[in-house]
Amino acid sequence: MPIAIIESLDHEGRGVTRQDGKAVFVDGALPGERVEYVVRRARPTYEQADTVRILRASAQRVSPRCKHYGTCGGCSMQHLDAVAQAAAKQRILEDALWHIGKIRPEIVFPAIQGPAWGYRYRARLGVRVVPSKGGVRVGFHERRSSYIVDMRECPVLPPRISALLPRLREMIADLSIADRLPQVEIAIGDAVTVFVFRNLLPFSRADVKRIAAFADAEGIQAWQQPQGPDSAVPLHPLEAPELAYTLPEFDVRMDFRPTDFTQVNVHVNRLLIRRSMQLLDPRPGERIADLFCGLGNFSLPIARRGARLIGIEGSDALVARALDNARRNRLDGLTEFHAANLFEATEDSLAALGPLDKLLIDPPREGAIAVVKAIGPQQQPARIVYVSCNPATLARDAAVLVREKGYVLKGAGIANMFPQTSHVESIAVFERAARE
Repeated sequence: MPIAIIESLDHEGRGVTRQDGKAVFVDGALPGERVEYVVRRARPTYEQADTVRILRASAQRVSPRCKHYGTCGGCSMQHLDAVAQAAAKQRILEDALWHIGKIRPEIVFPAIQGPAWGYRYRARLGVRVVPSKGGVRVGFHERRSSYIVDMRECPVLPPRISALLPRLREMIADLSIADRLPQVEIAIGDAVTVFVFRNLLPFSRADVKRIAAFADAEGIQAWQQPQGPDSAVPLHPLEAPELAYTLPEFDVRMDFRPTDFTQVNVHVNRLLIRRSMQLLDPRPGERIADLFCGLGNFSLPIARRGARLIGIEGSDALVARALDNARRNRLDGLTEFHAANLFEATEDSLAALGPLDKLLIDPPREGAIAVVKAIGPQQQPARIVYVSCNPATLARDAAVLVREKGYVLKGAGIANMFPQTSHVESIAVFERAARE
């Protein structure tokens, strides 16, 4: 088997080396390590491989905490020290900005970090009935597979949720439609935890009784979702407190449904909002737009600072939630929210928002290329804060802002929203270049 010295990490957390002119991506290897590996897939210009033996280990290597590590596809970097993970993600962000966008930030911000374990307040667990492997399996997908890991623990989930996974598996095994229940979605608020059972067939009376007993014993709410996300409704108890998370620094409470999009990591989300507000610096009298605003995660803190906020989101349901949250927080006098497809943004559609002093953008992985291209002479905010979950699309969009729209990339840095994984969340700030 070949032996190599690992040069770097790629954006998926794999070790990278070169052999005979080919890039070789080695799962489980770290920079500086000398490893023996086996090629899993060979292509003309690259190879994918797995580590077989570590001949010289990195000083940053640690023992993975989870017994499912290596099988489960949920985490890929548990073998790397948590501080080193953040540093590696910073390099991934900087490399993307340079190699894709051909730009460098004037300042690299310190990484935003929170707890390395027990941080995951949202999860979607797969469910499969596999008689040949002991019955029901509940967990994340295996790496590079559609199979489900039979998870008995998950240290990135809060400890009490991780501890109840075996009992969840036992309860599901007793249901009459266990083979027609493909997933369980977990949503955790500050005071409420909801398990949403995706049921392809109606539950029997005995099923409902079994689920209710489980919910009472574990202190959770059980919901059922017979069709799409909007079909989710309480199963037991039928009347209970709503899910919510708070942003104490901004005196804001955000109510949400368990199938709504919210950030997975509540600790890092609070720190990310703090930095966003520091960079955006909203002030009374300013008009600021929050594009891809969701249920108002950044919008309401902006309004709390006294600025006039215009939120745009593609989902009618999330727009309704944002409006409701603004009312509950007594910020409806400073906010307005509208539904629009921002992937089809034009210069005219942005101009229709009226003059904007500043702009916050928080798009999905696809980025905001239509938005940045649509910034025209009638709509040129002095400052743009861009929150990204994909360094590649951030770099692409940043190149347009800098080269075509006259902005300067003042700073960028990562927010380690998903410790133990290769996912890179980041934040960047752009300012209009000074006119000569």
